[in-house]
Amino acid sequence: MVNLTINGESYCFNEGMSILEAARSVDIYIPTLCFLKNINKDASCRVCLVENKGRLIPACDTTISEGMEILTNSSKVRNTRKTILELIAADHNFDCGHCIKNSNCELKKLCEIYNIRENTFESKTNFEKKDKSSIAIIRDESKCIKCGRCVVVCRNNQGVDVLCYSNRAQDYKITTEFDKDLNDSSCIFCGQCSKVCPVGAIYERENLNDLYSAIDNKSKHVVVQIAPAVRVSIANELGIEGCDLSGKIVTLLKLIGVDKVFDTNFGADLTIMEETEELIRRINNNGVLPLMTSCSPGWINYVEKHRPELIPNLSSCKSPQQMFGAILKSYYSKKADIDYKNIVSVSIMPCTAKKYEAHREEFSKSGVRDVDIVITTRELLRLIKETGINFDNIPSSDFDNLLGISSGAANIFGASGGVMEAALRTAYEKITGYDLKALDFYEVRGTNDFKEAAIDLNGKEIRVAVVNGIKNVDILLNKIKNGENYCFVEVMCCPGGCIGGGGQPYNIDESSELINKMKKIYSIDKNKIIRKSHENPNIIKIYNEYLGEPGSHKAEELLHTKYFKR
Repeated sequence: MVNLTINGESYCFNEGMSILEAARSVDIYIPTLCFLKNINKDASCRVCLVENKGRLIPACDTTISEGMEILTNSSKVRNTRKTILELIAADHNFDCGHCIKNSNCELKKLCEIYNIRENTFESKTNFEKKDKSSIAIIRDESKCIKCGRCVVVCRNNQGVDVLCYSNRAQDYKITTEFDKDLNDSSCIFCGQCSKVCPVGAIYERENLNDLYSAIDNKSKHVVVQIAPAVRVSIANELGIEGCDLSGKIVTLLKLIGVDKVFDTNFGADLTIMEETEELIRRINNNGVLPLMTSCSPGWINYVEKHRPELIPNLSSCKSPQQMFGAILKSYYSKKADIDYKNIVSVSIMPCTAKKYEAHREEFSKSGVRDVDIVITTRELLRLIKETGINFDNIPSSDFDNLLGISSGAANIFGASGGVMEAALRTAYEKITGYDLKALDFYEVRGTNDFKEAAIDLNGKEIRVAVVNGIKNVDILLNKIKNGENYCFVEVMCCPGGCIGGGGQPYNIDESSELINKMKKIYSIDKNKIIRKSHENPNIIKIYNEYLGEPGSHKAEELLHTKYFKR
């Protein structure tokens, strides 16, 4: 234990804590900009400076020691922090009225706290053109405060290392490798950088106006699908109790003029049917193993750009978003007697990479995309505010039928290990011919970086693995290199899976928060009457009426694709 004083009060803390951790543990506020718990404590911004016996030191990366006399709000500390903030502000484009982070900008909040109303220093801001090359993410260099959060998250959390520091002095900036446009870089569009940016320097390309235009066009039939991770993520942001707000989202969308609202989970059930069939075929026909899931578009981008040698291992299945879009523009179009060219397919996703995925050439027919518009969870929250409708008070509505019924297995797609568990529920019964009694595969759940299990399929053992977060792919590859044999592998690009996606609300998902979201996901699954994809009556119906059987020629044509080195 370490004894010290903070602002004249005596405290005793565990050895090894930083000053920032110690102060926060006793509810003493110290401002930060570059700091991210468990991710970044480079002390590059210096906003967290405190005083110890007359000397200024950064609180985020200074370990406490015996006898420290910390002052967090002395005149010296306040004046220095204010000067630092003024210097940062001088190099920042304060176009707050038009900024996507206007209501939750960390720099703006600190400027308000320290009463910074005007620029004391001459501005050197370079109002360069925004990088709008990517269909998923926009970079605005004039807003960047060089805190380094995006660089650290991209490098250490995701292991992609697209963003970097460049130049010195007033030319110092954060950019991409070789200063390329984002679309020409090795970026996988996961959006984790946009999630941690304290200002409006990196953000998702907004598509709300495209949705409004589609609704206003009376010749168009607007259909929305909602991903499972979305419905468990907005409750906290809106201060509403409940773990599944999908019913309220359905009602809201109908009130603003959307024609039909379906559940992406229907597409997830389809994915399980096709992926399980693909797994069985590879096992029986000595195909390439391990089979690796293809539901995460950030993971697909990573393989195509960084690990093309793994392309043969990827499942040919489209993601649930794209499977749903393909069925919408074919099966649903015929059922509803609507020309598929007049259907506007919209998805609400926790992921910025889904925007890129929807625009891939492989996912269109005669110039008509399977999915036309993708909006993130953050965009949905903005839509809710824009409507002026009291979201808390509106009733819940059911998803529209035909493509609205889904299983609990589909719902757990939102959590790391969920795709694996959902597939195992169906694979067990398809391979063994027996009913699976214990549906919960706890071995593949949780937030561990790497999870593995051996599954007994009536005497036939298969080994499976789950990679939680793209940076941990190396753990898998090293194990395979050292002789470990896996049959089936799930990889989710973002920590925690889709619940930690780059299009989710602005916050840093700590492990406890991700676990809480996972509990909500599994709670919805537990309360479902149907918990296996192959028992979904609408899935059975669509195969009987339209697709034939999993892996059929029709299914291959609509629900499968190919991936390429890029």
